[in-house]
Amino acid sequence: MSWWWAGAIGAAWKRQDDRAAVSPSQQAFKSVALVVGSTGIVGASLVDILPQPDTPGGPWKVYALSRRPPPPWSPPSSSVTPIHVDLTDYAAAAAALAPLTDITHVFYVAWTWRATEEENCEANAAMLRNVLSIVVPNCPALVHVTLQTGTRHYFGRFSETPVHDPPYTEDMPRLDMPIFYYDQEDVLFQSIARRSGAVSWSVHRPNIILGFSPRGAINLVCCLCVYAAVCRKEGAPLRWPGTRGGWEGFITPSDADLVAEHHIWAGVDPMAKNEAFNCSNGDVCTWKKLWPILAGRFGLEWAGYEGEEKRFKLTEAMAGKEALWEEIVEENELVATHVSEVANWWVIDITVDQHGLNSPILDKWTA
Repeated sequence: MSWWWAGAIGAAWKRQDDRAAVSPSQQAFKSVALVVGSTGIVGASLVDILPQPDTPGGPWKVYALSRRPPPPWSPPSSSVTPIHVDLTDYAAAAAALAPLTDITHVFYVAWTWRATEEENCEANAAMLRNVLSIVVPNCPALVHVTLQTGTRHYFGRFSETPVHDPPYTEDMPRLDMPIFYYDQEDVLFQSIARRSGAVSWSVHRPNIILGFSPRGAINLVCCLCVYAAVCRKEGAPLRWPGTRGGWEGFITPSDADLVAEHHIWAGVDPMAKNEAFNCSNGDVCTWKKLWPILAGRFGLEWAGYEGEEKRFKLTEAMAGKEALWEEIVEENELVATHVSEVANWWVIDITVDQHGLNSPILDKWTA
């Protein structure tokens, strides 16, 4: 993916200048993307990267679909059209999507979470089915659909012992248990079969995703930054709240920009047709190495694993910090947000309890 090294990584830094340079009347679009889940971590990266002039398959027109309207800090773009709709409502989805007959690529990076895996299967399959049942028959130029799932494809439910041992390979068989990724794949295959091979597919299975999108329901980086900002305001050290296994265990993260570019590559390269791909940076790291970097960015002292007796939960330690966050926002002239909009403390609590390379508990939040 040559454009990765050419500068698409960190596309948010240059998007405002590039987006303002061309008006719709000046630009002829070669490809038209529907990004489903555009305010999530990878969705936000896709919306940033697709309009860039060096992105393969371009120039791209982008329909950015999300349940909520774009956040106030999202700059307008001549090539990006926001669409907000609840995909669990078929009638609403049909009203929003039926007029969009020029779509050439669907990038599906949306998900929803329910109380049980059986409910996850039903809800997530229905959302994808609602999109594809409208787009596939109504968009004659459609050529490719990408679907993002995750590496839980290989180890199943969180409460059970993994069936497959890492390293995970894409040809491993499905597990004999409900996993909503499987239902999504079945919906994908059945939907595009209507077009008799004219539409190809790809499935992308990242591990824990590191990126930045405060509107994303699960955003580890944003949560950690808010935690560090609170520590800085209080003059407290950045303490590690988790287990020794979480502190020392190896993790294989997936950068959100890289995952987004992987979707794009699969959408335009014939060699990627009808394949599933594991997608991570290839880096192996530990929170033991990352923690001092985070602390240094905020000018903080830090403390690593201090024993089981000193472990704590961020959901408890950060309770009642709403007023403090308001002070941080005002002092730094930030966009006004409630702390619950930018930090879900249980995300950190879940992550720091993991025990090493490709732990199942990490992947719960990648889809």
